[in-house]
Amino acid sequence: MAPRPAWKGYLKLSLVTCAIELTNVVTHAEKVSFRILNRKTGNTVRRIYVDAETGKPLEEGDEIKGYEVSDGDFVHIEEDEIEAVEIESSHTLGLDGFVEKSSIQQIYLDTPYYVSPADEVSEEAFAVIRDAMAAKKMAGLARIVLYNRERPVVIEPLGKGMVLTTLRYDDTVRQPGTVFDEIKAAKTDDEMIDLAEHIIDSKKTKFDASKFDDRYEDALLELIRAKKAGKKAPKAKAPPKPSNVVNLFDALKKSLNAEGGGKAGRSSSKASSARTKAKAAAPGRRQHRSRKSA
Repeated sequence: MAPRPAWKGYLKLSLVTCAIELTNVVTHAEKVSFRILNRKTGNTVRRIYVDAETGKPLEEGDEIKGYEVSDGDFVHIEEDEIEAVEIESSHTLGLDGFVEKSSIQQIYLDTPYYVSPADEVSEEAFAVIRDAMAAKKMAGLARIVLYNRERPVVIEPLGKGMVLTTLRYDDTVRQPGTVFDEIKAAKTDDEMIDLAEHIIDSKKTKFDASKFDDRYEDALLELIRAKKAGKKAPKAKAPPKPSNVVNLFDALKKSLNAEGGGKAGRSSSKASSARTKAKAAAPGRRQHRSRKSA
């Protein structure tokens, strides 16, 4: 069964328009979920709206959205009034500009959606826009209204279709400096950097999403199976907590040997020592040349 589209509308490049639909990339259908029960009766419970002042539950249809304009003073907004609010991006993705996808900082990328033509009539125009972006290796910038919010988005080709990723607004993103400025500058040793590089080389691999298992999900399922069988919850052995490294150089050497890179580590130490000697000699040579030229 095909997934239900999250949004339907139009993709527009200048005067070229085609009908499209967005489909969620991520699904949570297979994940473990829990219901809230009454501990005494075992029955499921449901949430109800209760008047904050009287404590009485609301009858169906009595609830209404409100926007607080001052302390305790609300403007009432009906659902159909919200639905009636429309701007161009409510139904049209206008490609306003094009950028290299790599120029967008990762911290601004939010939620991905697949983009596909909504009908046969739109397939040709969709393919033209997709292939033109692929040829120029560019991604399109646009805006879209999703879930009662307008969001900036970036659209790029992906196989026979495209992928749209919603972007976060700049004023909602903490800039790196607000966190990283507190990190003190540290002098690093060339030989230790070299050892770390060899550890990285020994762990090189190719990204394969299918190799990632949700181990926490598996542990939850094990708990559920045990409880279903009338057994006690399995006691998980807590993994040892890593401690701060006392001798970083020794830790790097041991790590390299553990990864099977002992020989590489020894050769890298020699190479690193040679580089260190060369660097130590370099300032003198540069100084000598500058004096000679003077």
